[in-house]
Amino acid sequence: MIEKKYFKTKDYCKVKFSFSTEANKVEILGLNSDWKKSIIMSKKKDGSFCADVNLPKASTHEFKYLVDKQTWLNDPEADAQEQNIFGTTNSVISL
Repeated sequence: MIEKKYFKTKDYCKVKFSFSTEANKVEILGLNSDWKKSIIMSKKKDGSFCADVNLPKASTHEFKYLVDKQTWLNDPEADAQEQNIFGTTNSVISL
């Protein structure tokens, strides 16, 4: 699940990413076109993962979840899916 919270006086949007999967670690890669530096999601008591990220307003970002350093997954609730150079798709969030 992706929740967006806009602020009238800020130039960014607070985005809450929530993702449920059987895993020990989940990371988000690709936000702000950064595929090298991941955002590590916090594991909650119910086993799901979450992360809050501030992203610029009026922007679009491709991203994927990296599960346990081996499996790439898309967010089924993303705004869109975009073809990538590897022949698969990335999740897309539009702000």
